[in-house]
Amino acid sequence: MKLDELYITARLAKLDLGEKEAEKLSVEVSRMLEYFAVMEKVDVAGLDATVQTLDRGNITRSDVVSSLDVTGRILANAPETEDRFIIIPKVL
Repeated sequence: MKLDELYITARLAKLDLGEKEAEKLSVEVSRMLEYFAVMEKVDVAGLDATVQTLDRGNITRSDVVSSLDVTGRILANAPETEDRFIIIPKVL
């Protein structure tokens, strides 16, 4: 990858690249692009798309209600209540 393209991309990504970083990154990006070019040549006609590499189902836990109804205990501790509401002094 050309350094000027790398600096443009870095600027768009709001990255500040130093000279040494840019040179090293340029080599690495060039390697990746070469590898992508090799991958483009692979014949994948007739192959199904792979969405999961491991043959596993969803790992889920059972849905168990774990909350407690604490409304009664909260209202019992309130100084003044009306129905299921806590009455507080007017602020304004």
